[in-house]
Amino acid sequence: MTAGTIRIRRVYDDLDPDDGFRALVDRVWPRGLRKESAHFDAWVRAVAPSTELRHWFGHDPDRFAEFRTRYHEELTTPERQAALAQLRTAATPGPLTLLTATRDVSHSHVAVLAEVLRRDS
Repeated sequence: MTAGTIRIRRVYDDLDPDDGFRALVDRVWPRGLRKESAHFDAWVRAVAPSTELRHWFGHDPDRFAEFRTRYHEELTTPERQAALAQLRTAATPGPLTLLTATRDVSHSHVAVLAEVLRRDS
């Protein structure tokens, strides 16, 4: 696959005309965001980490390396592979913007997900 640009942004950020296909990749709905204010093309919940992994990680940067390893393992399941395929398809013409409510995006599942998508492109 030849991918376009893969971006990471918070779902609360203003729209950018260069975002391309916007995919919310969180498992739960972003706190405080009204559905009519949500501007994304797809909510790809299946690619998000499991509830158990999210709770274990708790956005603790000290656990990020282990989180990355565990999340990579979760991404090998058939359900998540199908969700990854959906994102790869969206990234092919590019750009693809991965959206999250997470504050620290550099220590989040979205950072890992972007790595995976970029590596596979």
